[in-house]
Amino acid sequence: MDGWFGFQVIWDNMAHFLVGRYPSGPIGGLALTIWLAVVSCALSIVIGIFTGLLCVSQNRFIKYPVLTVVNAIRGIPLLMVIFWMYFLLPAFMGMVVAESWTVIAALTIFTSAYMSQIVQAGIEAISRGQTEAGLSTGLPRNQVMVFIVLPQAVRNMIPSFVNQLVSLIKDTSLAFIVGVAELTHVATQVNNRTMVYPAQIFLFIAIIYFILCFMLTSYSRHLEQKLAYRKGI
Repeated sequence: MDGWFGFQVIWDNMAHFLVGRYPSGPIGGLALTIWLAVVSCALSIVIGIFTGLLCVSQNRFIKYPVLTVVNAIRGIPLLMVIFWMYFLLPAFMGMVVAESWTVIAALTIFTSAYMSQIVQAGIEAISRGQTEAGLSTGLPRNQVMVFIVLPQAVRNMIPSFVNQLVSLIKDTSLAFIVGVAELTHVATQVNNRTMVYPAQIFLFIAIIYFILCFMLTSYSRHLEQKLAYRKGI
């Protein structure tokens, strides 16, 4: 059957697809894809929450410059941000930076802009009465925001954070441009080595991306339903 219609090439290179050259070399493939996405998402959430708080600041000299930067980043293609980090980050730091960390920096900067908008929308969705009730107790506005409004908003933001992780998993495929051996790069290496079954190889990669994204999207929908049920919607 010609190797199950050519899919034997998938089985022969399964370990390479999953973990790259590990343990005889650096980790790659699916494991590196997940690592890039999870680390970038975690950093983006932290930076996004901080930036989102600045976006709802009462001080216009803080709010509008931050909004300008956020909107500027959102208007730049991710591929350009990756190139910037790849060439500028080592020069700025004065040392060699691993390609994977330049990609993480680019994904974090790019995704943080979107995370900040999620945070801003989540905060603005909380009833103004919550802020007024906190202020009436004598708490300063910044403490009301951090200890009363933000915890309620973050709970509503969780599904959006999961959706952003889905986008990050797909965005990691651009890392192959700078030679990072994530899943798409590994598939390209296998295809260049075999030069026989490109359709089967990239169909397999598409299925892996679909499974990951479908699982996370389903989980996000479950969270939305759970939160809606708790609110009594």
